[in-house]
Amino acid sequence: MSQLSEDRLRRPGEIKGLEQTDHPELRVVRLEEEVLAANETVAAQNRALFRQHRLYVMNLISSPGAGKTSLLVETLLKLNNKLRCGVIEGDLQTAHDAQRIAESGTPVVQINTRDACHLNAAMVGEALAALPLPELDLLFIENVGNLICPSAFDLGEHEKVVLMSITEGEDKPVKYPLAFHLAKLLLLTKIDLLPHLRFDLDLCKDYVRRVNPHIEILTTSVYDESGLEAWLDALQQRVEEEKRAHMA
Repeated sequence: MSQLSEDRLRRPGEIKGLEQTDHPELRVVRLEEEVLAANETVAAQNRALFRQHRLYVMNLISSPGAGKTSLLVETLLKLNNKLRCGVIEGDLQTAHDAQRIAESGTPVVQINTRDACHLNAAMVGEALAALPLPELDLLFIENVGNLICPSAFDLGEHEKVVLMSITEGEDKPVKYPLAFHLAKLLLLTKIDLLPHLRFDLDLCKDYVRRVNPHIEILTTSVYDESGLEAWLDALQQRVEEEKRAHMA
């Protein structure tokens, strides 16, 4: 397991020479535009590197406690000898989740953002140097637990996958629409708890499709393994399609 300190990484907002203005709100907008433009440049570089290695990349986004790491560990164990996987693990502090990933035998790099609420493309770009990219088929980027900030930053990934625990309430998709709008796939986690909760699954799906009519929805549980086969099939299909695209 490799670990990158936040101090070695480009921090969001570190842009110098921004012109002063009498309108602070305009200055904030310009700063955000500069940050996102700089991020897009590095994201394009990451994307080119992924293409070079025929590597499919998923950016996993969720609130804290949705079960990203638990699902990821189970996924890696089940994909053993089927797909060669790597992980970039993003957290504000600690390497606890990366240690769990490493126990599966998967190469993993920990990024601690300290006070940054998301990963950016530069952070991911530096982490890539610590992974054996030519030996991988599939890379998971587990973003910092947050449904807002991670959604706005392209990391060069092929797709964003949003995870939502059914303990979070049906209306999460309309409260935090950007993550659900940008994602190609939604994993509803902890579905084994459905009999014990006042959670309307149909209403939740309706809310999701109001935000993103084309999103694919899978219900999953690490504990009773429901929905995991469909998730694993989706991963294998994406990797195979990426390989074929480079052979064409």
